[in-house]
Amino acid sequence: MNIAIFVSGSGTNCENLIHYFADSESVHVALVVSNKSDAYALVRAERLGVPTAVTPKAELNDPEVMLPLLRKYDIGFIVLAGFLPLVPNFLIDAYPHKIINIHPALLPKYGGKGMWGHHVHEAVKAAGETETGMTVHWVTPVCDAGEIIAQFRVSLSPEDTVDDIAEKERQLEMEHFPKVVEDIVKNI
Repeated sequence: MNIAIFVSGSGTNCENLIHYFADSESVHVALVVSNKSDAYALVRAERLGVPTAVTPKAELNDPEVMLPLLRKYDIGFIVLAGFLPLVPNFLIDAYPHKIINIHPALLPKYGGKGMWGHHVHEAVKAAGETETGMTVHWVTPVCDAGEIIAQFRVSLSPEDTVDDIAEKERQLEMEHFPKVVEDIVKNI
């Protein structure tokens, strides 16, 4: 199965997924798509020999651009890994139950518009949470509202800084996200 990874930022999860599936016989990272031309994830992907495409908002929202691009690489599954824009409905319709997202919190807490990256970790710290984690969920037209596929938790202490929280959560992503993607794709 050829997968596309959609990214907006530095691409640590993207790189981790590319490495994880490098020798896989069942899952192939065929394309990395970003809405930002300066996303470092594109550099990571190119260094690892994965084709990339930049699709600014107008192109992302244009079925005449996106659907042919995904067909060109025979994409059967889409992974959002730090992708900030809402996925347009035509993509959700074209890939029913074949688009997942990773979120840096235990949804339904700390989800929705504007809740990404450090914004999430700051909210977790401000609320005095005793745990945080990561959530993998199906993508729907409503931001962070899709059915939860998997969650992984980590304990927090009152002494943890926002950066500590971010690092603990990132370690969960590095450890668990590729396996979750693999399990989903193998069962399609």
